[in-house]
Amino acid sequence: MKSDSSAIRQAIRDVVARIPQGCVCSYGDIARLAGYPRHARLVGRCLDDTLPWYRVINHQGRISPRGWNGNDELQRVLLEAEGVEFDETGRIDCRRFGWQNTG
Repeated sequence: MKSDSSAIRQAIRDVVARIPQGCVCSYGDIARLAGYPRHARLVGRCLDDTLPWYRVINHQGRISPRGWNGNDELQRVLLEAEGVEFDETGRIDCRRFGWQNTG
């Protein structure tokens, strides 16, 4: 049975909307928390300015490069404004700043 695309997208958006200030969550963890663990790539396509998109990072604890629009630097600035720290290699300590919904 195929899942309804709009239901998947809404479930993903609901998870992203719950990421608290000062926390980050990976694309894969968002997909898993939404109930669709094999849909990590879809997470990026569900993000827009109505959500805290900048709190979504890759599984390595880094900002995923976009290259052409400058959002990489904006994402870092927004996260740092919330207290998220990056190490010298540009990585976020997900044990410290990572979020996983528990309820």
